[in-house]
Amino acid sequence: MGQTPAQKAAKAARGQQPKKRPEKAQHEAIKRAQAAKKKAGGGKPAAKKTAAKKAVPLPRGSVHAAYPGTCPACFKDYAKGEVITKVTDRWGHPACAPRQMSAAERELARNKARIESGETFRGQKPSDWRRRASPSSTRPAR
Repeated sequence: MGQTPAQKAAKAARGQQPKKRPEKAQHEAIKRAQAAKKKAGGGKPAAKKTAAKKAVPLPRGSVHAAYPGTCPACFKDYAKGEVITKVTDRWGHPACAPRQMSAAERELARNKARIESGETFRGQKPSDWRRRASPSSTRPAR
C-alpha cells in the first residue's frame, strides 16, 4: 500500500528507509553503471587499448602439431601445439632436422668432393713435364 509523505518522513526519522520496488532498484543500479561508464570512457564504445599479440612467424616449412607425436630423430615426444617440421619423411623437432646449406656452401662441398675424388682437370690429365728436362723435350701429345 502507498504511504503518505508524512508516514515516509516518520520512517526516515526512525532510521528506516522506505521499501523500494525491485524494478526501481534494478533501474537505479543500471543508471549508476551507465554513469560510471560515461565518466570513464565518455559513453562511447572505447577502442581496443590493448594491442593484440603479434603472431610470431614460424620458420619456413614448420607447423604447430595438431596432435602429440614422437620425433623420428631423437625419439622424444612432442606435445599438441608445439612447433614441428619435416625430419626425413616424418615430422619432428626443428632442432633435429638437418640444417639447410646456402648455395655457396653447396658449391664449396661439391668442388671439394670433385677434388678429393680426382675428378678435376689436373687429376684427369697426365703431366707432360719430365724431371730434369727442358720444356722443349716434352713427350708428344696423346
